[in-house]
Amino acid sequence: MAHPENSDLLTTVVQLLTEQGSDGFAEGIRLLVNEAMVRERSAALRAEPYQRSEGRLGHANGYKDKTLSTRLGRITFDVPQVRGGLEFYPSTLDKGIRSEQALKVALAEMYVQGVSTRKVSAIVEQLCGTSVSSAQVSACAAKLDVELSLWRARPLGPTPYVFIDARYEKVRHGGHFIDCAVLIAMGIGTDGKRSILGVSVALSEAEVHWRQFLTSLQTRGLTGVKLLVSDDHAGLRAARAAVFPSLPWQRCQFHLQQNAQAYVPRLDQRAAVAEAVRSIFLSSDLPAAQRRLKEVVALYAASAPKLASWIEENIPQGLSVHAFPLAHQKRLRTTNPLERVNQEIKRRTRVARVFPNEASLLRLVSALLTEISQDWETGKIYLNMDSSNPPTT
Repeated sequence: MAHPENSDLLTTVVQLLTEQGSDGFAEGIRLLVNEAMVRERSAALRAEPYQRSEGRLGHANGYKDKTLSTRLGRITFDVPQVRGGLEFYPSTLDKGIRSEQALKVALAEMYVQGVSTRKVSAIVEQLCGTSVSSAQVSACAAKLDVELSLWRARPLGPTPYVFIDARYEKVRHGGHFIDCAVLIAMGIGTDGKRSILGVSVALSEAEVHWRQFLTSLQTRGLTGVKLLVSDDHAGLRAARAAVFPSLPWQRCQFHLQQNAQAYVPRLDQRAAVAEAVRSIFLSSDLPAAQRRLKEVVALYAASAPKLASWIEENIPQGLSVHAFPLAHQKRLRTTNPLERVNQEIKRRTRVARVFPNEASLLRLVSALLTEISQDWETGKIYLNMDSSNPPTT
């Protein structure tokens, strides 16, 4: 590599700018930074190149290329190397590397916040004069994986109430687009605050995936669970029975009301059926709910026998909440807290539309859920646990 002599450096840079104008800025910066690094190496070695000195701490050992993205575009610098046991890296370039690392963190944060890779590239080009590819943005985002993995594996503790839900996102898999299940667990701890307990990405809601997810929560120390709240997801019922065999289950009342509409024989009956189901759920206590359930079943036994049979079989699954303190029941009836989380996930993921793989989907969702959980854990109490009493049977 050719390096101008110190005395000729300024003349070389001036001549470059005179001949090339602004087109010579990048090369001028390269020459100046290279010279600054050589001088810094000499100071670190306590000797000039080829100088004999008893105080020398090591020896120069050539140069190594290092390319950085700058506002003048990509510039390849000649980084001085040393040998002889001295650790050396020029501070001039170290600042540039820290700036490059900060840029990468910013790229990852923009991606996590739901900014498309196309928009990220445009923003970087405006700020830095250089563009980045979708692959570069994804690579920067991947640097979050270690931190997010630690968060997903963090220890859990006593959590009286657990909510579980699933949503689907499009993922490329085996050359095809498939719906990939995102399994999410939320808990209300003994302090009355909410937190995201865990998240997993699976190819379906099959029992094996639900079982692995629930087992992972248990392995991480989830204890003291008094009630599990969820919809009737495929595979969840068997997995729940296997991992938490004696745990009370509250089926989401909102989804039960929606599901009942599929068994209403006439459109003009829908409003009345919805009100009848709601009246069961709003009963003052469990005995009252059970009496009202029998009345509604009898009401539709003749005019809508399939509906009556469905109500008799399924509605009791939404009455477990009555065994818990009255002050808690309103917030334990449905999976609405997780539905709002799903809405926020959808707001972010609709920018990507299709994820290249399961890992990229898990990364984005985990980063978002980390933020949500931290806000909850440092925010207000969600449920006053002082009013909690052992559930009645």
